Amino acid sequence: MWAELICGLVIFRLLRRFFSDDDALEIENTDSGALFSVANKVEKIYDGKVYTGLRIPDSDTGSREDIDMVIVTKGGAMVISVKNFSGIISIDSDGSWVCNAGDRHKAERHPDPVAEAKKRVSVLESYLEQRGVPLPEGYISCQVILANPKFCSIHSNYIPPEVITYDQWTVLKPEAKSLFSGWFKGGLRAGKKEMQESIHQKLNFVLSTAPMWDRLELKSNKHVLGEFLEFKGKNDDLQDLRSIKRSKVSRLIVQQFSMLGFAPSKVQLLYSPRDFRNDGASSSEWKELTIRASTEILFRPQNSTKVRKFKMSSILSMSLSA
Repeated sequence: MWAELICGLVIFRLLRRFFSDDDALEIENTDSGALFSVANKVEKIYDGKVYTGLRIPDSDTGSREDIDMVIVTKGGAMVISVKNFSGIISIDSDGSWVCNAGDRHKAERHPDPVAEAKKRVSVLESYLEQRGVPLPEGYISCQVILANPKFCSIHSNYIPPEVITYDQWTVLKPEAKSLFSGWFKGGLRAGKKEMQESIHQKLNFVLSTAPMWDRLELKSNKHVLGEFLEFKGKNDDLQDLRSIKRSKVSRLIVQQFSMLGFAPSKVQLLYSPRDFRNDGASSSEWKELTIRASTEILFRPQNSTKVRKFKMSSILSMSLSA
């Protein structure tokens, strides 16, 4: 009996190793996952368009400023920073945040997230002006959302008005838009309707073509932001994949073939040519190819030096920044 159990366990692990994607299994409660969860809720609550994972050039430093997300509505825009802080937070006199998760964990000190968000607003405003979209003063506001359910409280006599705690975040619903009235107070100003519509249209176009992190959409509603590096697999598959380059392709979708419940041996890739028109590529412009499901994508996640491998069988789609 024990021999049968051990044999079955060995076979299970071998099959799991062969068919599963270890790196995909490790992508659980990551910052990227929290980011996309917040983005989905923000779009529903405020009926706007959210742009996630932006990498906006900073003309003053020559580097790129990472912006978690920007939501654009007809009344204004807002830079949102999503923080995964946990434990009890105290705010020092210099504005830095100290997170204490308990005796077993060392307290972590973080720069003032509100000051960071305001800086990102300034960088974004400069970038938009360089691309021909000057905005009225105060059109873009900022917000910091504490999205970690392990967040306890802010131990301070003063909580910045730009901060949405986890408890506040959980009770916000689409019908409770009045709770967001302060978010866009700078953008909701009197003005000609034609001017507002023009700004709204230009802003959406510029943000849709702005530099962003590449992104993977995995099974089980997981998302990863980072940098696509290359494909890895059999030579004949790699030859077919030569046409998929970020200079030519903006998005690919993976369609699975499954027979009798077994893992697919092949997958079909649908990919669209890069198109900077506002409406994107039409359905007739999508191309397709078929490759082995074991073909891997090498991807470096945001804020990580480790390169991860994801099998095509675990991927739903990939978007590439220009």
